[in-house]
Amino acid sequence: MRILITGGAGFIGSHLCEYLLEQGHHVIAMDNLSTGSIANVTQLAGHDRFQFVKHNVTDYIYVEGALDAVLHLASLPSPVDYLNYPIQTLKVGALGTHKALGLAKEKGARFLLASTSEVYGDPQVHPQAEDYWGNVNPVGPRGVYDESKRFAEALAMAYHRYHGVETRICRIFNTYGPRMRLDDGRVVPNFIRQALTDLPLTVYDDGTRTRSFCYITDMVEGMARLLMSAEVDPVNLGNPQEMTILDFARTVLQVTGSKSEIVFVQPRDERTKDDPMVRQPDISRAKRVLGWEPQVPLQEGLSETVDWFRERLDK
Repeated sequence: MRILITGGAGFIGSHLCEYLLEQGHHVIAMDNLSTGSIANVTQLAGHDRFQFVKHNVTDYIYVEGALDAVLHLASLPSPVDYLNYPIQTLKVGALGTHKALGLAKEKGARFLLASTSEVYGDPQVHPQAEDYWGNVNPVGPRGVYDESKRFAEALAMAYHRYHGVETRICRIFNTYGPRMRLDDGRVVPNFIRQALTDLPLTVYDDGTRTRSFCYITDMVEGMARLLMSAEVDPVNLGNPQEMTILDFARTVLQVTGSKSEIVFVQPRDERTKDDPMVRQPDISRAKRVLGWEPQVPLQEGLSETVDWFRERLDK
């Protein structure tokens, strides 16, 4: 297959490029490098089945030749990014998705949307299954990201129903691994960076919020399986092993061997406004239609991630 990946120089996108190349496909990575990094794909330079194109997906997308699939991962998923660039976040979710879908329609290509567990908002149903419509504050600071993805899902389904585009929607839950940005602002890089630099691990509020962490290799395999499947309805991809943020902080200290202390803080900015109290995917559909579930234990995945962060910090 000849596959275009928007956001291909990002954390998940770059791993997906590698995975699909290993499967024998031709891959075009498209990224404007606003949050992605060319360093994430430099190891692919010179590969005879890989191409990088610097482009903003909110502008018209032109790709010469045939395409079999368009994977739309371009986004600003970090709180640091979508709070600093709210308009751009909405534009990439709306205009970017529209442009990517238009390209898929033109090429007769299958389209996969990288959506998010944030479409469930601060959920009132637990764990979250795909038939739950969510509890999102559309006018809160997080709404620019949450609603951009909800709109993108609606647009994908409209293209499927009206234009007959083969669409796939994956709802990605917290994913971690090498190539996460040091300044990402999310809990995994925050805690690892703090632990490796002997800073206190800052746990918001009382640490009882929960998350479920999926290692990157499991995530990209699930996405690839979804792309090749016949499933049109949204599919949750994530690790159903739920844990509190406080327990996760303790796990990071154990894996890093850090002597940092854990401190509880009351955030004074908008990063945690409407922050979900719980997050746990129901992956029954992924098991049934994809034969997929995560395989990498948290401590193993964290060890790989810590090694990568340690090397970057040493540099």
